[in-house]
Amino acid sequence: MKNNSIVSLIVPCYNEEANIQKGVLDKIGNYTKNNNRFIEVIIVDDGSSDSSKKIIKERYLPQFPKFKLVENSHQGKAIAVITGIKESKGNYVMFSDIDLATPIEEVERLIKAVNEGYDIIIGSRTSTREGAPLSRKILTLGSIVVRSYAIGLRGIHDTQCGFKIFKKDVALKIISKLKVFRPNHKVNGPSVSAGFDLEFLFLATKLNYKIKEVPVIWRHVETKNVNFIHDAIESLKDIAQIKYYHMTGKYDL
Repeated sequence: MKNNSIVSLIVPCYNEEANIQKGVLDKIGNYTKNNNRFIEVIIVDDGSSDSSKKIIKERYLPQFPKFKLVENSHQGKAIAVITGIKESKGNYVMFSDIDLATPIEEVERLIKAVNEGYDIIIGSRTSTREGAPLSRKILTLGSIVVRSYAIGLRGIHDTQCGFKIFKKDVALKIISKLKVFRPNHKVNGPSVSAGFDLEFLFLATKLNYKIKEVPVIWRHVETKNVNFIHDAIESLKDIAQIKYYHMTGKYDL
């Protein structure tokens, strides 16, 4: 990465006490604390009702000076990521799922693509999704088919991996054009906001940004925040909205 390229790492958090107790933030903190490419780690809490915020404030903010906690009301992962992008100071922004299903060290693969001049770099998992339950594999396959034909994202194989990096100015331009995921977006209960990645990448392709998928290690991590039926319905609704806004010319492209 070029000397003037610095990264803000965004980590969405919603009721993640169990993952935090497993040491995921220790891994992120230890990896970034002496790494000059990272200027900050922005943990965006999405209105957690467990002890996540308390643990972060008491244990991790004093331990890792690059850590910053931003507290949102509960609006879902998408708004947490958008908040982090707007709060970031780096000229690149990256986000990682807090469960570290993709180990933080895999960022080195993404940074290599940054140096090749791409605007958006996506971590891409293998199609087998090793360790994932059958229901999640079915959801993945169905999502690929629907998004390919409904909104034309045929050139991107894995839109949903929670491990991506973008140029900040590119990310800001794209989120300014979002229609489905705006600040007033409402959710009920846990929300993985799968449609956010789809709308973001759909707009990125329409704006002709350079996108690259990079293979990364991924291991299934069981989480209460993923629900097969709920997430499938939520994703279909989001895709239908994206299709509607595009067909009716609502997107400012």
